[in-house]
Amino acid sequence: MQRYFVSEDQLNGSTVTITGDDVKHIARVMRMQEGEEIIVSNNAGTTVLAKLKKLSESDIQAEVLEELDPKTELPIKVTVAQGLPKGDKLELITQKGTELGVSCFQPFQASRSIVKWDMKKAKKKVERLEKIAKEAAEQSYREIIPTIKEAASFTQLLETIESYTHTIVAYEESAKTGEASNLHNVLNQVKSGDSVLIVIGPEGGLTEEEVSELEGKGAVLCGLGPRIIRTETAPLYVMAAISYHLELMR
Repeated sequence: MQRYFVSEDQLNGSTVTITGDDVKHIARVMRMQEGEEIIVSNNAGTTVLAKLKKLSESDIQAEVLEELDPKTELPIKVTVAQGLPKGDKLELITQKGTELGVSCFQPFQASRSIVKWDMKKAKKKVERLEKIAKEAAEQSYREIIPTIKEAASFTQLLETIESYTHTIVAYEESAKTGEASNLHNVLNQVKSGDSVLIVIGPEGGLTEEEVSELEGKGAVLCGLGPRIIRTETAPLYVMAAISYHLELMR
């Protein structure tokens, strides 16, 4: 069944109003007709089953049939702080991270980031990632669309760490020395409602100075197994571990 997101004011009591690109998707791409059913979420925790009532060029009206409780969100809020990678890797991370339950994506300018965001184009970059996150959230039956933030400096990232319950840093040097328990230990401490920040370096990883500053803020350095993995693989590795630990083992 097709799923769509609307704003809170578009899901009003027994009526849903769908606007924008989703109108074209429903009417022209899916060729849906009045009377067919869809699932709608308001990106604030409410998900409903609705029946299409009136289709027009500008909007679609649907009738709420029942409220649903899909239980597809992780019991914690996870933010992925990704050192700016090359190419379209951030798009891949956003898509797959959304499927795995990420709540927020925070790109940041690391010392070894080759890519630099042109601030004049930052809005368009965020909009592109927001579109990818929305489509991935619909496909994976999420109840919310992850937040996409503009790229921060490393200093700005450091200033946010104290707002999280736990901060995990994927660090390849820890893996090289055989460290294999820190991620497990952190996940054992995580409780429902906690917030977790995952910090991933760009290609080439984080510098020793960056790692030292993160540790100084209370972050835990975690090896992700004996193999060296790409920057776009690391956040997905951690998210899979979180899902396994919090959703399959409990």
